[in-house]
Amino acid sequence: MSYGSPSWRPWVLDEAAARPFFRRAIELGINFFDTADMYSLGVSEEITGKLLREYARLDEVVIATKVFFDMRPGAPNMGGLSRKHIVQACDASLRRLNVEAIDLYQVHRFDGETPLEETIEALDHLVRQGKVRYLGSSSTYAWKMMKALAIADRRGLSRFAAMQNHYNLMYREEEREMMPLCRDQGIGVIPWSPLARGLLARSLPGPGETARAGTDQLTGQLYDHPSDADIIRANAAVAAARGVSPAETALAWLLARPGVTAPIVGVTKLDQLEAAVRALEIELTPDEARQLEEPYSPRPIRGWYEGRRS
Repeated sequence: MSYGSPSWRPWVLDEAAARPFFRRAIELGINFFDTADMYSLGVSEEITGKLLREYARLDEVVIATKVFFDMRPGAPNMGGLSRKHIVQACDASLRRLNVEAIDLYQVHRFDGETPLEETIEALDHLVRQGKVRYLGSSSTYAWKMMKALAIADRRGLSRFAAMQNHYNLMYREEEREMMPLCRDQGIGVIPWSPLARGLLARSLPGPGETARAGTDQLTGQLYDHPSDADIIRANAAVAAARGVSPAETALAWLLARPGVTAPIVGVTKLDQLEAAVRALEIELTPDEARQLEEPYSPRPIRGWYEGRRS
């Protein structure tokens, strides 16, 4: 989401600015790259495909993208999860990425206007055509995810292999249903917003100073709980005691959670990329984990919904 067209979001980096991030990611051994068709309305996919061809061997990386959100306002067939849109959107993503097959094709959200059976059958059609290798889902109800798996199993269709859900130190409601479901069903978990849109990378609570923080309306919608400030302070304290950045301890905690495969990290500064990789080497003690987890209290569902596209 960080790379594409600044006209889509002012903090997004264009191709020239994105280039050093792809080069360094490959140098560091990163081999999984996640984007979506709606990020910069396709430009993110174009940049991702182009720069990966320059810096990596495509047979050694995993490219993931998503489908659901409207690609053209006011055009009813340019969004959602109908068979028509899924097939058209996949072909468009393949062209923009300039690849023969998408390694992981994910539904960005579930579509309350389309029968789930139609969506699952359309996705399986793409797998059988060789256009998609694996299927993934993103934030939804655990019962909806299990229903999708059951439909696939009952009909002998391709099932979801990954779940990209909203999960971090400041939002742990996924631990109630979705995380146990994924562990039980062998679903890989790749959480989005692992640093709570940058809040967990800070030393103190309060408004951010980055371009994204100043224009990102979702931050206030996702993180508005009274205990958020205490979680930020606890994470900063554990990081300071270790002599590392708050981002590193927050990511280390998430990486150690049962069922988590890899967090989806979005970076717009190279030191953020370096910090994310350093987090792999941090093993938190039980006492440190307790300090990070203790301030949390239950909160309303944030980051997903069931209903119309938007």
